[in-house]
Amino acid sequence: MSVQALETSDASPAFWQERVDLAAAFRLAAQYNFHEAVANHFSLALDETGERLLINPFGRHFSRIKASELLVLDETNAQEAMDARRVETTAWCIHGPIHRIAPRARCVLHTHMKYATVLTCLKDSNLPPIDQNTMRFFGQVAVDEGFEGMATTETEGARLAGVLGDKSVLVMGNHGALVVGRSVAEAFDTLYYFERACETLLTAYMTGKELRVCSDAVARQTAAEWAVYLEDACDLHFAELKAMLDEQSPGYKD
Repeated sequence: MSVQALETSDASPAFWQERVDLAAAFRLAAQYNFHEAVANHFSLALDETGERLLINPFGRHFSRIKASELLVLDETNAQEAMDARRVETTAWCIHGPIHRIAPRARCVLHTHMKYATVLTCLKDSNLPPIDQNTMRFFGQVAVDEGFEGMATTETEGARLAGVLGDKSVLVMGNHGALVVGRSVAEAFDTLYYFERACETLLTAYMTGKELRVCSDAVARQTAAEWAVYLEDACDLHFAELKAMLDEQSPGYKD
């Protein structure tokens, strides 16, 4: 696939709704201040193998991304796209391998959002179960302690995929957060709640008081209850967020 075909490939009706959903996720991330300048990247696999994916073009602010602008990337055009600065190098080097290797990674969202990134800067970057939101992620967070600079090779992406394993969240030490989901709706809901969980934890740390940490048994039970709640809540949440966008910033659908 040539670089010239990056935008037009898979713009068919069969894939259009997925383009629209991913474009919505970018706009929503900007609204929630999860973005950072024109950096960071979201992607969505177009098949079960994870070989072909939708991803944001380099240099476009999250708040302005449209469905039609998303790029289709695979092994045949990735290097050419990076050389031409059509896609950011770390975007492909992180997302490409994770889509191919991680079992739950249909959608991959990577940000440097404030509270999650602060957590990555702490010596202990774990998320103790201190409230319902933190307990949602009990047993679902992997912590990477191997940061050695920006991810500019696919080998680094494969390493990150190995650390992530079957978890839904990767705390990238000294870097940022990455979440995966089986749909854009699931991944964005995870991103939203993970940032809220990190905000609660870090606010609690700022009090200087001892944390009220629940037992593993209670945390595990609460996580299981979350799983039942999330059977339809992710889709309902994302549908409402898109309805808000339709009122405020409908251009994401273009």
